[in-house]
Amino acid sequence: MKVDNAIIMAAGTASRFAPLSFEKPKALIEVRGEILIERQIKQLREAGIDEIIIITGYKAEQFEYLKKKYKVMLIYNPTYLTRNNNASIYVAKKYLKNSYICSSDNYFLENPFESKVDDSYYSAVYAKGQTNEWCIKEENGWIKNVTVGGKDSWVMLGHAFWSESFSRTFINILQKEYYLPETIDKLWETIFIKHIDKLPMKLRKYSSDFIFEFDTLDELREFDNSYKENTRSAIIKKLSKKLGCNEAEIMNIKAFKDKDNEAVGFIFNKEKTYKYYYITQRLEEIK
Repeated sequence: MKVDNAIIMAAGTASRFAPLSFEKPKALIEVRGEILIERQIKQLREAGIDEIIIITGYKAEQFEYLKKKYKVMLIYNPTYLTRNNNASIYVAKKYLKNSYICSSDNYFLENPFESKVDDSYYSAVYAKGQTNEWCIKEENGWIKNVTVGGKDSWVMLGHAFWSESFSRTFINILQKEYYLPETIDKLWETIFIKHIDKLPMKLRKYSSDFIFEFDTLDELREFDNSYKENTRSAIIKKLSKKLGCNEAEIMNIKAFKDKDNEAVGFIFNKEKTYKYYYITQRLEEIK
C-alpha cells in the first residue's frame, strides 16, 4: 500500500533530557551536525512522502520555522502537559490513513522509510539480557503481546506504520475511550496492546545500531562526543564557570519534579552532588 503521510509527535517536554529540554524542545537538538527533527523530515521526503504533519505542544513557537523551510503542517496539541501521547494521535485523527507514526527524537542511522509498505508494523531492536523496555512476544512475525521489562527480547523502539484500516479501527477505539479518566495517562501503544486482537500489527526488526533514542544528555554524549566539552546549554556553561570546571566534568544529570509532576531542575555530579533549580537559578550542594 502507498504511504499517504507521516505524523511526527513532538509535543512532549522530554524533561529527562535536562537541562537542554528546558531551553528548547528535544526535537530541535543538534546531533552529529543535524537537527533531529530536520533529519527525520529529510529522510521522509527522500522516501517520497510529501505530507508531513508535526504535532507540537511544548515550546510550539520554536517549530514555526519548519513550515517555511520544509512545507510541513503543524498541529498544536493543547493538552500536551496533562495527557500522554494519545492526545497527539487524537488531534491528528482526521489525517490518519496509510501513515507513519514517528517520534521526533529518534535518530535513524540510515533511512528506514519507504513509499510503499506491506502492512502495519512497529519497529524493534533486540535487547540482550535484562531490560526495562517494552518487550514483544511475536508469532509468525505478528505482535501478540507486549510486556514492560523482560530478558533477551525484541523491544519497541522507533517508528510505526498504520494501514488505513488500522487507523480507522484505532481512532474508533480512541474516540470511545478518550474521555475516560484512565485514558489520560496512556501511551497510544498501551491502547494498542489492550485491543491487540482488533489491531493486527507486524514486528519490523532492525539491528541494535540502527535506531537511537537519547533519554538523557549523558546518553547523547556517548553517541555524539562533541557534547562532552560543548553541551550547547547556556545553563551548563554558567554552572561550569561558577564551579570552575569544564562542561565535561558535569555528569550524571537527572531531572527532578515538583508535586505537580513538572520538571523544576536537575541533579548532577561534579566531584560532589549538586541540585540546580531552573526558575530561581539556585545551586545547592547535596550533603
